[in-house]
Amino acid sequence: MFIGLEDIMAKTRLNISTDKDLADFIKLYATENRTSIANIITQYILSLKRRVEGEKTNEILSNPIFNESMIEVQTKLQNGTSTWHSYDDVFGD
Repeated sequence: MFIGLEDIMAKTRLNISTDKDLADFIKLYATENRTSIANIITQYILSLKRRVEGEKTNEILSNPIFNESMIEVQTKLQNGTSTWHSYDDVFGD
């Protein structure tokens, strides 16, 4: 009998708030990639945790754009070159 990792790890609920545009995007992205929002966020956090702990990370989703974006954001956060924008800067008219 095979027991997957998800069968061993206890789950906990985490509620997040985000802008409507981002929520709409992630819903569409999850649907198009036949996954769940929870899985996308879990994989991102797991990848971030592994990088911080110096462990090897595997490409988590088949979409290479997701993986490249994740690495770019992590790099900018680590080296302090990320630029923060207001909601209106990003989504304003």
